[in-house]
Amino acid sequence: MSEQIESLRRELADWLTPRLAGPFGQLRHRGGPGDEDALGVERKEWEQELARGGWSCVGWPTEHGGRGLSIAEQVAFHEEYARLGGPGRMGHIGEGLIGPTLIAFGTEEQKQRFLPGIVAGTEFWCQGYSEPNAGSDLANVQTRAVRDPDTGHWRVHGQKVWTSLAHESDWIFVLARCEPGSQGHQGLIFLLMKLDQPGVEIRPIRQLTGTSEFNEVFFDGAVAEAGHVVGAPGDGWKIAMALLGFERGVSTLGQQMHFAHELQLLVDTARKNGGAKIPVIRARLAEAALGLKVLRANALRMMSGADDGQLRREALSYKYAWSNWHRELGQLAADVLGPDGDVIDGELNRLQQVYLFSRSDTIYAGTNEIQLNLIAERALGLPREPRPVVPSKG
Repeated sequence: MSEQIESLRRELADWLTPRLAGPFGQLRHRGGPGDEDALGVERKEWEQELARGGWSCVGWPTEHGGRGLSIAEQVAFHEEYARLGGPGRMGHIGEGLIGPTLIAFGTEEQKQRFLPGIVAGTEFWCQGYSEPNAGSDLANVQTRAVRDPDTGHWRVHGQKVWTSLAHESDWIFVLARCEPGSQGHQGLIFLLMKLDQPGVEIRPIRQLTGTSEFNEVFFDGAVAEAGHVVGAPGDGWKIAMALLGFERGVSTLGQQMHFAHELQLLVDTARKNGGAKIPVIRARLAEAALGLKVLRANALRMMSGADDGQLRREALSYKYAWSNWHRELGQLAADVLGPDGDVIDGELNRLQQVYLFSRSDTIYAGTNEIQLNLIAERALGLPREPRPVVPSKG
């Protein structure tokens, strides 16, 4: 297997290197966290180039357009891709989240309609989960879906927020409440919705970094077709949780290689400006390097779940671990830059981006507090944290 994996790495390097040195050179190491709205048109073209080379959806079964790579081979692909400077994937939400969810839970019609566009890099997806009062507490979603008795389609009303790259996407999957009066995990529906339609408004959110990769998405009677419900009405929570399991899949190893690139930039900067000669900075750089190795070991340990998005209990610790490590790396970047980090010369440099964006790492996709509750309750089986009692009406 080791020779097979090394052969895969060489094959990818032989394909990737000349393209990132040539027509797609400006994309090298671009489009990662804090830089996701960069070069949108060019990165969509890159997705189609990947597809032409047979490098999209590499972990999908061959019958759905993938390469059917093993877990070990997928790890090698994602690590080598990031190491060589492969740009952040515009198709990540489609390839890594909704695609595997449709393979596991979708109808044959849904698979035939949506999977080819993801593989080809011609249709792009975003995630409609968080709302103003339902971020970490996802079960509190209030977006409503009402079925039209004549057509069987669903009319959607509500708001989603922090929707990554909605302005660049063609489709959105939406968790909504389809049973009036239902609460928590009950009465939810998982819908596939076209964004370019009446009743959908997308508003960019401008951030500290000056970028706007996140958006608010408003629904005012927008339509989800009857055949675009994944699972049955009422099964939305089950589908949504399975999708989050896929989110913690092997692509996380690629994320860590992006982190390694950032760490190397930080080391190079410290050597250049003298920060590496300061003992406390040297110690923190060493600690960051060791921490990244621990993240990789733990990520490899957790990747043995089933095909339905269910992961081992260890996976529940992963988001908490990487987000705190990366936030500390951002703070270290600011400390290494020193006063120079307070000056913007035209646009933010990469380490300034790392510092500003990493402030959000321990908030989005579940705050630290929520992550610790998940670890305690679902992984360790400890008693649930007391929840406030909501008085009944009347």
